[in-house]
Amino acid sequence: MKKIIYFALIATLFASCGTTSNLTRGKSYPKMYSDKPTTILVMPPINKTVNVEAKEYFYTSMMVPLCEKGYYVISPFLAMDLLKNESAYDSELYLDGNLASFKKVFGADVALFTVINQWSKSTLGNTITVEVEYILKSTTSNEILFNRKGTLVVDTSLNSTSNAGLLGALVDMAASAINTALTDKVIAARRCNNFVLHDLPDGVYAPLFDKDQDVSAGGINFSGRVSQ
Repeated sequence: MKKIIYFALIATLFASCGTTSNLTRGKSYPKMYSDKPTTILVMPPINKTVNVEAKEYFYTSMMVPLCEKGYYVISPFLAMDLLKNESAYDSELYLDGNLASFKKVFGADVALFTVINQWSKSTLGNTITVEVEYILKSTTSNEILFNRKGTLVVDTSLNSTSNAGLLGALVDMAASAINTALTDKVIAARRCNNFVLHDLPDGVYAPLFDKDQDVSAGGINFSGRVSQ
């Protein structure tokens, strides 16, 4: 079942972006292969929504998918303390600025910025809709090495197997509404991170490091739907 959902997501991604089968990681993110970054500093997300906690949802769930892609990730919790002490908690100030200081202080090859433009929950629709942009910038050249932006819908609906007919549908509707209201927001953010960062070329600690240029990619713009 998981494989079916995965392939459906990839198909949706390609269709929504108007991509073709020849879109690859090598063509989409060539600077990742020329720079070969190994160490990533996750910057505090830039939150443009009214949901003040969205920043924390993303920040606390970014490390694992990056590590799984083969990168060394500076501990977000340790980095957060230092960034706050150095008045660098507001990433907006550095997104378009010089990142050399982060190379010097943290030893990071790249800094990952995220910009959250929308975070909305629909109880009736049983979904959480997130519009977000990921920007990976070199701390040496300040160039963008990886960039993806778009909208992802996290489906939180539940399907009952023990009820049938109209009564079963009503029970499912009620259960889904409760599930959406109580959904762990970090899980929703994690789904977004996993979906978007799947496109990131493998790092030095992954088996396909510098060998995945021909792997199909979703490209810069994305849209999709994932299940809870």
